[in-house]
Amino acid sequence: MSSAPEQQAIAVPEAVRASGPAPAGVNGHRPAPGRARPPVWPGAPTPLGARFRVGPDGVAGTNFALWAAGAEAVEVCLFDENGAETRCPLTELTHEIWHGFVPGVRPGQRYGFRVHGRWDPWTGARWNHAKLLLDPYARAVDGDFALPGEVYGHVRDWPQQHVADTVRDDRDSAPHVPKGVVVHADAPDDEWLDDRRPKTPWADSVIYELHVRGFTKLHPGIPEPLRGTYAGLAHPAAIEHLVRLGVTAVELLPVHQFAHEDHLLRRGLRNYWGYNSIGYFAPHAGYAATGTAGQQVEEFKGMVRALHAAGIEVILDVVYNHTAEAGELGPTLSLRGIDNRGYYRLQSDARRYADYTGCGNTLHVVQPHVLRLITDSLRYWVTEMGVDGFRFDLAAALARSMHDVDMLSPFLAVIAQDPVLRRVKLIAEPWDVGSGGYQVGAFPPLWTEWNDQYRDAVRDFWRGALPDVRDLGYRLSGSSDLYAWGGRRPYASVNFVTAHDGFTLRDLVSYEQKHNAANGEGNRDGTGDNRAWNCGAEGESDDVRVNELRRRQLRNMLTTLLLSTGVPMLVAGDEMGRTQGGNNNAYCQDNETSWIDWSLLEEPGWRGLFALTSRLLALRHAHPVLRRRAFFSGRPQAADGLRDLAWFTPRGPEMTEQDWYAPASTLGLFLSGRDIPGRDARGAQVTDDSFLAILHAADRPVSFLLPGGPWARSYELVVDTSAEVQTEEPGTVYQGGGSVTVPARSVLLLRVAS
Repeated sequence: MSSAPEQQAIAVPEAVRASGPAPAGVNGHRPAPGRARPPVWPGAPTPLGARFRVGPDGVAGTNFALWAAGAEAVEVCLFDENGAETRCPLTELTHEIWHGFVPGVRPGQRYGFRVHGRWDPWTGARWNHAKLLLDPYARAVDGDFALPGEVYGHVRDWPQQHVADTVRDDRDSAPHVPKGVVVHADAPDDEWLDDRRPKTPWADSVIYELHVRGFTKLHPGIPEPLRGTYAGLAHPAAIEHLVRLGVTAVELLPVHQFAHEDHLLRRGLRNYWGYNSIGYFAPHAGYAATGTAGQQVEEFKGMVRALHAAGIEVILDVVYNHTAEAGELGPTLSLRGIDNRGYYRLQSDARRYADYTGCGNTLHVVQPHVLRLITDSLRYWVTEMGVDGFRFDLAAALARSMHDVDMLSPFLAVIAQDPVLRRVKLIAEPWDVGSGGYQVGAFPPLWTEWNDQYRDAVRDFWRGALPDVRDLGYRLSGSSDLYAWGGRRPYASVNFVTAHDGFTLRDLVSYEQKHNAANGEGNRDGTGDNRAWNCGAEGESDDVRVNELRRRQLRNMLTTLLLSTGVPMLVAGDEMGRTQGGNNNAYCQDNETSWIDWSLLEEPGWRGLFALTSRLLALRHAHPVLRRRAFFSGRPQAADGLRDLAWFTPRGPEMTEQDWYAPASTLGLFLSGRDIPGRDARGAQVTDDSFLAILHAADRPVSFLLPGGPWARSYELVVDTSAEVQTEEPGTVYQGGGSVTVPARSVLLLRVAS
């Protein structure tokens, strides 16, 4: 490779050189004629960001503070309604924080920063004051990242692509990037006094993963102007569905301000999921019905209040592992231009980024100010925006110290001692894409985890691909092999069969291959390991038998999920047969592919699936034996030898060690409600009904010998997934020691009657 000076000597294209650095304002962003630059008073280095307040002598204005270690100068840039820019230098520097108070700047003011410094990509220095930068602490954001090349700190489309990122582009990016918006200062202490957080215990929680836009976009009961917005999710018609279903928490796909990748924009697509964050304090403006000049903040708060009033918690899916600035060829939108070396993990070749996320960059979380950014953001969403918890995307990347994943890392240590954050729900996606990144079961006791081993075992059982039932036994009973250490409980396992990433539940039984052509990547994107079975036909079918089997398989998997020990997570629409047409990576499908089709509830088959899901959730809510707070012991609980958990084969006796290692398509598990560990609020021992669940994945019926004494004298049928419609009438009664015929591919749930 040629030396750095030789690379820097390459001529800049005439179109780029012609624009020049123009420090006083370029491309139509000079101050308007006669426009005076406001004075800048010293202000304060804390809090970071833009805070409107009454300053010295009772003068109202906004304090701006930006951590930019290594920068040579910082300007705050104010934009009027016509886009005219006024630059105000921040001359005060305290502990690497540039700050100043600008009198007269009020809420609604759009702003950004320009940061001056060296351009030396070989050492990781990528300052470029021609690029307007979004405040990392902006409470609201107006505008979108647009496609033109001016948003890149380096020259794009250079003939020698391997050196493109080393040549600085001095064109002004301001017309093409979002701006921060000044909002009112910290919320008054009494703002949330009328709000009642549900504070649902982990063991009682049922999570419903949804997309704000996709859940509401086609809902016929929501007024058209509110569809696709926070206000739409707060609408009674949306909340009614959640309440009827019986979930306790919504887990919102990312609502931090995010940007659309240029490769999607060039193909006429957009980032739908939102895992491309650029503003960790700002509700994504694209989901606001009321406006983007700060109104989105109050709209989001109103949504949270409405959900809380219905007894539903709000959990945010958050992406602190990387940002929308991608790798060295990505746009300069915020952190890269503020302090590239401070915010991002760089390789030994400092031009390159360490990438544990698969998205081009990884935040340098061990850096104190980066850690502060993340924890300040988390506390803000709890204390000022009212949310109840977080699901951390690629959490293993946050738990890395210098290189390896470390469960004593600064990030996890700070969370554990934080008086605000240690009290909310914390969910880890316990892996990243780097070496040693798979950490299922390894997070400390405060955390719960997405359990992909549960997903795989349940999928494989119902498609007939499990070699034996050892793994399934662990997954159904709370995954004690993963979580029974360090005081962790069964609810450390977030059980799921589907998530936003992958097939929907209906597609899982309708497709075996991904069908992602609409994403424009030649069907190369998305996983090929779907563990799916199409029930005999690929895609939608007119075959009545195929469709009946598919619906039965959906009932089987939903029933399995909601009877398992741990915290169940449903994906919005799975309870009514939502399909993405076999697309298992619909991250860029902001259209009917991803939006929930509410007309499905008008079809008897899908309406029946919703009814079964709601009934199972009501059953789970009513019976603490299905919501255990401690792991099963498997030992006799009384002199009669009754165990809290016992496993049975169709032949009748309890399973032996040999049975666990043998291929099996039928499994019975007995859940004793006689002596459940724990006490109620008054200190009384918790007791409940006992249940026998029989899971049968074979394509022929089987005769199952029901356990007699001491387990039960008789059983009453509660759920039979072979039936399209579940009856509410008392079920058939079977005698203990007798047999029941289990239909092909079905689940029977029986309650001990005597």
